[in-house]
Amino acid sequence: MNRSATTLLIIVATLCFLLELEAKSIDPYKVLGVDKTASQREIQKAFHKLSLQYHPDKNKAKGAQEKFSQINNAYEILSDEEKRKNYDLYGDETGNPGFQTGYPRGHGGFGHSGFNFKPGEHWGSGDQGGSKSFSFSFGGGDSNSFGFGLDDLFGNFFGGNSFGSKSGSSFGNSFRSQSGSKSSPKSLKAINSNVYKKEIVDEGMTWLLLSYIPSLRGIQNFESIIGEVSSTLQGALKVGSINCEKEVSLCKEIGVYSRKAPRLFVYSYKENEKGSLVEYGGDLSVKDLKAFCQQHLPRFSKRIDLNQLDQFSTTGKFPRVLLLSTKKDTPVIWRVISGLYRKRFTFSDVQVSDVSDSSVKKLGVDALPAIVGWLPNGEKLILKTGVSVKDIKSGVQDLSNILDSFEKVSKKETSSQSKKEQADSEDGHIQLLSRTNFESLCGEKTPVCIIGAFRSSKAKEKLESLLSLVSQMSLSRKPNGGGSSRDAISYALLDSAKQQSFLNAFEKTGYKSSDKLLIAYKPRKGKFAVFTGEMTIEDVENFISSVLSGDIPFRETHKKPVVK
Repeated sequence: MNRSATTLLIIVATLCFLLELEAKSIDPYKVLGVDKTASQREIQKAFHKLSLQYHPDKNKAKGAQEKFSQINNAYEILSDEEKRKNYDLYGDETGNPGFQTGYPRGHGGFGHSGFNFKPGEHWGSGDQGGSKSFSFSFGGGDSNSFGFGLDDLFGNFFGGNSFGSKSGSSFGNSFRSQSGSKSSPKSLKAINSNVYKKEIVDEGMTWLLLSYIPSLRGIQNFESIIGEVSSTLQGALKVGSINCEKEVSLCKEIGVYSRKAPRLFVYSYKENEKGSLVEYGGDLSVKDLKAFCQQHLPRFSKRIDLNQLDQFSTTGKFPRVLLLSTKKDTPVIWRVISGLYRKRFTFSDVQVSDVSDSSVKKLGVDALPAIVGWLPNGEKLILKTGVSVKDIKSGVQDLSNILDSFEKVSKKETSSQSKKEQADSEDGHIQLLSRTNFESLCGEKTPVCIIGAFRSSKAKEKLESLLSLVSQMSLSRKPNGGGSSRDAISYALLDSAKQQSFLNAFEKTGYKSSDKLLIAYKPRKGKFAVFTGEMTIEDVENFISSVLSGDIPFRETHKKPVVK
């Protein structure tokens, strides 16, 4: 090695020694401004506050970069329980007593702030002509405690890396890859392909995900901010991290691969019922990131008006639940619950002023907030009034218990109703049209549905008798449990007084002047025909035969008929 090269190495080694000596002499507790008894939460908050203040992308003041490095180094020590314990005991996070300046290390040498000088060892390819060379390290690995490698140090002093590369110093971008320095989020759940598919995709919960590769800078800063957002939305938001160096296939498959900087994604239900990943592109601040996450919480609860309650309890395969509150927007807890239970309930919510409102009184609610439920048969239940929660997490659990109990009642009622309808069908009885049997009797799978609408008990008896007789004749009828004949017919009765809105779908007046009538309804086409003449067995048989043969004109409905 020539003299100029040797001189350069000595200068660099001396600079590194002084720099490391200064770094190691800095108390990490003082850097973060916390006591030695500080909790991890206090340490994390202090780090977050200072890292934002001195972040090189926002703070261009002289010394900000150095301060930022000190903050990261201090947090790296104090956030790791083992390193913190070693520092408290020995003054060094590696756990080697004697690392402080002036303490003997043994082996005939001295320890100076992480440097390990030992005669007879070398740095480079080996002995050069029998001369002595020295080895030195930065307290573990290829990087020093400031979080930058040798290339960074050379670049800082000479305007490039150690080999004069044009890539520049890593100080130019606080998130750029750094040589030999790797870190991973310590407090975030590690997400792999299996976890992503089983716990995240289409599970109804919003997730905040950090994608990264360990060599990127700024990961701890991201982790700190994610931790604060998560703590304020605990119960509404789950968080995790994807190491794209390890989970390459997953990152490429879902489009979150991170090369130049860590990236943040929210698994959102805002735009897609099945959920989708949306990347966060705002400022890295707790306030902005939290607002973004809240925007992407589930929205499976339909906001309605109190005047729409008659339309609310409509036909459907799920029981329905309605939240009444004074909130202008759908409460966060209700949005979370709507995501978790979206495949089991139909959700709605409404803003009300107070319980004195006539519509609220009509529902039987005496305190707000309140939750009202409707069974599939249309029966209304008051599930909870005066709802009170202390936080999102416990609130979600309390509401989950309420819904689970309501679901059991609903399933029991549905089972009883199905058994009754099956027994009636086997006995030749014509079923009364309801929310629970509407799909099976007059749903879109049914080509023709003959509905006998009545307003008096006498009319009901008459229609039931006639339809029972006709249903036993040779006319094609939809078999119980299914049937694919295009001429299949199903029969049902309808209480006109209770189902006036159903009849309004066919005629604006709702046939209010008719005590009894027959409606031939084709659900697939949305068309119908009506018979209001004499109700003899021959007349009814002729009407249905004309329907099947196409000899009777059909009209379009005003809207889709819905059973209350």
